Amino acid sequence: MYQSYPEVLNVADIQNILGIGRRQAYELVNSGQFHVVRVGKSIRILKGVFFKWLNG
Repeated sequence: MYQSYPEVLNVADIQNILGIGRRQAYELVNSGQFHVVRVGKSIRILKGVFFKWLNG
């Protein structure tokens, strides 16, 4: 599963990985639990950072 995602994830990828809704995904990425990068209005998360957080 890990390899099938791009190196830089967006909120839609987070939704798919966790099986959550859009609102929940935005709440998660805005929670400060892991580093995110904002590019204009879009939010990007490095795949390695996200999966490290996910795996504890």
